[in-house]
Amino acid sequence: MKRNVGLLLICIALLTGQKPGFGQQMSLHNQFLMNEYLINPAVAGYDGYPKLSISAREQWVGIAQSPKTHSVSFQTRLLNSSYINRKKSVSNNDQSKSKMSRIGLGGIIIDDRTGPIARTGVQLTYAYHIPFRESQLSFGVSAEGYQFSLRQEDITLYDEDDPYFMNYDFGTFIPDANFGVYYLARNYNFGFSMYNLFQSGLKIGNSGNNDYRALRHYYLNGGYQLDISRNFFLYGYALLKTTNKFASVQADLSVTGFIFENYWVGLSYRTKSTIIIKAGFKVESFYLGYAFDYGFNTISNYTAGSHELTATLKFGSKARRYKWINHDMY
Repeated sequence: MKRNVGLLLICIALLTGQKPGFGQQMSLHNQFLMNEYLINPAVAGYDGYPKLSISAREQWVGIAQSPKTHSVSFQTRLLNSSYINRKKSVSNNDQSKSKMSRIGLGGIIIDDRTGPIARTGVQLTYAYHIPFRESQLSFGVSAEGYQFSLRQEDITLYDEDDPYFMNYDFGTFIPDANFGVYYLARNYNFGFSMYNLFQSGLKIGNSGNNDYRALRHYYLNGGYQLDISRNFFLYGYALLKTTNKFASVQADLSVTGFIFENYWVGLSYRTKSTIIIKAGFKVESFYLGYAFDYGFNTISNYTAGSHELTATLKFGSKARRYKWINHDMY
């Protein structure tokens, strides 16, 4: 029985980045262009539109208890005031549009499951945006809390009453914080963010010998838009991910083509030999994107790849807040 519990602790160690290995600790996403807020709190409210996004990812389809991630996020920009009458007459309909403040707010609810391990939590964000003539610099900070738990129903024991196993707690709450900075210009953008700033401890059990800590994660991303014609443009995107242990650096390189701003198709490469195909469409203020990734490695012999579906809805029918932004991609 001790051997089985030891294997379970090894699984936890992989998720927390502790020895004996380095594993996937943070949730993995492919469609950052549809919701960069998932990797950078400074993005919250950056374009002035209230935005609701729902995402579902099924990783390594065909493998039992493979990673699954579901998230719901909302972000918005506060307004200084609503519509303002230019004249004192109540019957006069001459109104100016409301002006945005510099404050953005956001929130994320996420559920991440891998085997018997579940991580469910909430993230609340405050962002501050500094506008320039044709660009914007944003800062954001998030407070987050996760319930990290082991699902007993997914664990098979030889002895249901084994005292060694029953000594373990099956859940713990993990508070932490995130920080990000984001710069948006006419044809390019870049950002940097840090997650798990406090590296909060993760303690499963009462034996005192399995106290793990979340690793601090770093994200560096940037994108550039190239206009090919009036109705077609390309968008190149790069994302680098690592932790404070620097045991592994992962890179995503992507090129996406947009047609009339209403349809897009893209191709990405992730280090460790993973190819990602993306496609989507837009109908007025509704956006739907799909991504399929397949790894050319050992695990590909046992899985049909990974699938991710993301839906985004923008609220408000006002004209684009920033006239210097060439295209309204997402």
